[in-house]
Amino acid sequence: MTRTLFLGLDGATFHILDNLTRDQPGQGIVMPFLAQFMAQGFRAPLRSTPHPLTPPAWTTLVTGRNPGEHGIYDFMRADDRQREIFFTLYDFRDIRCETIWSIAGRQDRPVVSLNFPMMAPPPKLNGSLIPGFTPWKHLRRNMTPEGLYDRLRDIPGFHPKELAWDFERENQIGEDMDARYLAAWIGYHLPREELWFQVAHKLLAEDQPALMAVMFDGTDKIQHQAWAYLDPELYPADPDAGWLRLHELCLDYFRKLDGYLAGLVRLAGPEAQIFMASDHGFTASNRVVRINRYLADLGYLTYHEIADNDAARRRASSPFAYLDWEKTVAYCPTPSSNAIFIRVAQEPSQPGIAPADYLGFRARLIEQLYALQDPVTGEPVIRDILTREAAFPGQASANAPDLTLVLADYGFVSIRNLEPVIITRPIPVGTHHPDGIMLAGGSGIQPGWQTEPIPIASVAATLLHSLDLPIPADFDGHVMTDAFTAEFLHDRPVRYGPTTRPVKDGEVQEEAIPAEDRDKILAQLAMLGYLEE
Repeated sequence: MTRTLFLGLDGATFHILDNLTRDQPGQGIVMPFLAQFMAQGFRAPLRSTPHPLTPPAWTTLVTGRNPGEHGIYDFMRADDRQREIFFTLYDFRDIRCETIWSIAGRQDRPVVSLNFPMMAPPPKLNGSLIPGFTPWKHLRRNMTPEGLYDRLRDIPGFHPKELAWDFERENQIGEDMDARYLAAWIGYHLPREELWFQVAHKLLAEDQPALMAVMFDGTDKIQHQAWAYLDPELYPADPDAGWLRLHELCLDYFRKLDGYLAGLVRLAGPEAQIFMASDHGFTASNRVVRINRYLADLGYLTYHEIADNDAARRRASSPFAYLDWEKTVAYCPTPSSNAIFIRVAQEPSQPGIAPADYLGFRARLIEQLYALQDPVTGEPVIRDILTREAAFPGQASANAPDLTLVLADYGFVSIRNLEPVIITRPIPVGTHHPDGIMLAGGSGIQPGWQTEPIPIASVAATLLHSLDLPIPADFDGHVMTDAFTAEFLHDRPVRYGPTTRPVKDGEVQEEAIPAEDRDKILAQLAMLGYLEE
């Protein structure tokens, strides 16, 4: 019997959902099931990781540990080899902490995990796992257990191209993001979410795992590209037919998503506890902050001279073309990271600053970063700067960025070598906000709204408590006791147990995605704004 159903909604925010769960003139209630669920259950904002980005946030949610412990900071990591920087995609082998899939499974609670990122190559576990963020032709080899793929073939119309990220197709959509491309982009996610629902429905009905977890990620990708058609604060006073068509396509996605949520909750049954959460929220970003250009202006990042021809100038707009690593001491690797890495020379002949100069250099850089102002308004463009030791303490702290920037509008930085350093966007785009959503309902859940944000690391502890399991002593999060009734907590008090088990080498396959396909993934991330080309 399924005790616990977890529904992940990537990037979901109350700013949008509150509007879609209210009766609106001309459209009614777009998400009637979610409206009822929210009205009858528990609700609170969920505070994401210090930098609210998909890989570190979902990894924190499924490990109960913060990035300084689990070690995932971005989609990709930079390997500084002094004379050159190499970039590698993070995957499951980089996670240094045990997941709730393992914790629950080894204590006789079978699990199903669907579409969560950083889960490939898959670990062995008591149950089934299909990773997210995986190209379709590598999906079968990254499922577990053996034979799961053949079971999925019983689903009418099943094809892994509809289930996984099809990087080739997605990279063809939206390069210019005109109305036609954007409509195709939104429409593409409808059959994909439908198939994830069908897979979840099948495994929930046939396997009845103690913990059933599935993540829908179209919410994030549509909000990135179509925020201007979803944010009620950006609705035009007199929308034209093109705007109305794209707006309706967005609403159609959320209507269908509402049906998927309703179907899985019904199937789980009245005795199950239902939890919904997002890895971060969303908001509007109005500025472009070209951070590497600013570091170059400060003299910390150096580019080789650019030839006087169009081809060379086009190449120079790429992040690291013409970058002189011999003379570069600070740089941002990806816009999604909002990170600055300071290069420290281990030997006098190597590029970077001397180890003894690190703290002084960093303090001076922080002061110079805070001095960045919008040239039009005079307002600071950076609201906070997080240091490695303050934001990411733990066993993996040494791999964390030296500095992480929180922009005034929460936007991602740009790493292109273009001027000016700061410009205003003609149309606001969707970007990540630190506060996502937490919802709960079902047996033993206490209805009510909480305004104080819950740390995202507390979701793992809460799911384990719902499964009647002890909370590992080394978890960073705590059980959200306000979400449960007094009677439930009386009958099932919170228990604490031993620490999580060490992650062992050799528990996963050798490689999730061959090297020849990684460029396609990087191209797709660039289109979504997580990387730049």
